[in-house]
Amino acid sequence: MKLNYKRTILVGFAFFLISAFWQAYDAIVPLALTNHFGMPQTISGIIMSVDNILAVFMLPIFGALSDKVMTKFGRRTPFIFIGTIAAVLSFVLLTVVNGIQINALVEEGIIDAYNAASELFNSTSSALKDSLEAGIINETTYNAGIKEAEAVFETAKATLKEDALELTLNNIWPLIGFIGVLLIVLVSMATFRSPAVALMPDVTIKPLRSKGNAIINLMGTAGGIIVLALSSIFGISKNPYMSYTGYVIATCVVMLVGLGVFVATVKEKKWADEMDATSKELGLDEVVEETGDEPKRALDRAEFKSLMLILASVALWYIGYNSITSKYSVYSANVLGVDYGLTLIVAQAAAIVSYIPVGIVASKFGRRKTILAGITMLATAFFIGNFIGAGAKTLVMYPIFILAGIGWATINVNSFPMVVELAKGGEVGKYTGYYYTASMAAQIVAPILSGALYDLFGMRAMFFSFGTVFVVASFVTMFFVKHGDAKPEAQGALESLGGADD
Repeated sequence: MKLNYKRTILVGFAFFLISAFWQAYDAIVPLALTNHFGMPQTISGIIMSVDNILAVFMLPIFGALSDKVMTKFGRRTPFIFIGTIAAVLSFVLLTVVNGIQINALVEEGIIDAYNAASELFNSTSSALKDSLEAGIINETTYNAGIKEAEAVFETAKATLKEDALELTLNNIWPLIGFIGVLLIVLVSMATFRSPAVALMPDVTIKPLRSKGNAIINLMGTAGGIIVLALSSIFGISKNPYMSYTGYVIATCVVMLVGLGVFVATVKEKKWADEMDATSKELGLDEVVEETGDEPKRALDRAEFKSLMLILASVALWYIGYNSITSKYSVYSANVLGVDYGLTLIVAQAAAIVSYIPVGIVASKFGRRKTILAGITMLATAFFIGNFIGAGAKTLVMYPIFILAGIGWATINVNSFPMVVELAKGGEVGKYTGYYYTASMAAQIVAPILSGALYDLFGMRAMFFSFGTVFVVASFVTMFFVKHGDAKPEAQGALESLGGADD
C-alpha cells in the first residue's frame, strides 16, 4: 500500500486556501479593531474569539450535513466551492466597510496627527543619532533622548487611540457594519472547514491517513507562508491606520487560485469510489464503525485520567500559543515597531523542516517524551521573548521563532495521535471531537483572557509572559500522562514515508 501523493496534494489545496485566509484574518482584524476603531484589547479579544465560538457549533453541523449530501461532484466539493466564494466576497466587503472608518479618521485629523507624531519621532531619533556619531553627545545622553522620544510618541499614540474610540462611539454604525460583515465571513468559512477536513479520509484508505494528514498540513502551511510573505510586501505593520484592501484582495486571489486548482483537478466522487473499492479489496471497509457493531469498552480509571490530562495539556498549550499568534501583529506594530511577517515565516519554515525528524524521534522515544521536549522548546522561546524590547533588530527574533516553530511542530504532530490512541472500538470520531473541543475552547479563552491582562498590566509586560506561563502549565499536566503513547516502530524512516504518486 502506497500513498498517492499527487492526489493528496491536490486535495490539500482546500487546506491551502483555508490557511491562507486565517493567516490574513488573524493579521488584520485585531489591527483594525484596536487601531481604526480604538477598541480596548479585551473587547478586541472577545471579537477575535467569535470564530472559535461559531466553530464549536457550526463545524459539526456542516460536517454531518456534508455526509448526507451527494452530488455529481461529490459530498464535500460543493461546500468547499460555495463556501470559498462566499468567504472571498465577504472578506473584500469587510475592507470596504473598514474603509468608511478610515475615511472618518482622516476627516477628524487623527491620521494626520499620527503621521506628524511619527515624523517627529523619526526626525528626533535621526538627529540624536547624527549627534552621537559626530561626538556632540555621549551614549548616555543619546539613550536618554531616545527613551524620551519614545515616551512622547507612545503618549501620542495612546491619545489618538482614545480619539478613535470616541469617534467610534459617536458614530457606531461603521463598527456595527464591520462586525456584521465579519460574521458573514466567519459563517462562510465555517460552512466548508469540516467538509474539507473530511475529504482526505474520504479518498485515502485507513492505513495511509496519517501520511495523508502530514501532506495536508504541509499544504496548509504553504498557504499560510504565502500570505505571510504578502503581509511583508504590503507592510501591514508599518502604519496602524493603513487600508488593508490591497492585502486582502491579494490574499483572496491566492485563495481563488487554490480553489481553481482544487476544482479543476480533484475528482472527489471517482476517488472516493476507488477508495471504497480498495478498502473492500483489502478488508478495510468501514461498515463495522458505521453500524457500531464493534464492541466498545469503556476507559478504565487510569486511561480516563490520562485522557483528561492530555486534553488539559491541549487546552493549556493552545491558550499559550494562540495568545501569541492572535495578537502578534498588534504587539510587533505597537510595541516592537518591527515588521512581524518574516519572523513568522521563519517559524513556519522551522516547523515544516521539523515534521519528519519529529516523527522519527517520536517513533524511537515515544510521543509523550517528544511532546515534553517540544513544550520545553516552546516555553523557552516565549520566555526569551520577554527580554526583546522596542527597536530590537529583526534578526534577533529569528532564533526565538525558529525554536518556537520546532517546539510547536513537535507538540502538534504527536498530540492528536495520543488522544485517538485511547479510542475504543469505533469511537475515533468521538475522540477526535474531544481533541477539537479542547483546542477550540482554548482558542476562545486565549484572546479574551490575555486581552484583559494586556489592558490591566500593559501588553509589553504580559505578552510573552502570559504565553510562557500556560505552556509551562501544559508541561505539568503532560508529565503525569501514563497512557496514549505508541510502541516504537521497527521500520526505518524512509520506509515509513514510502509511496509514489500513482
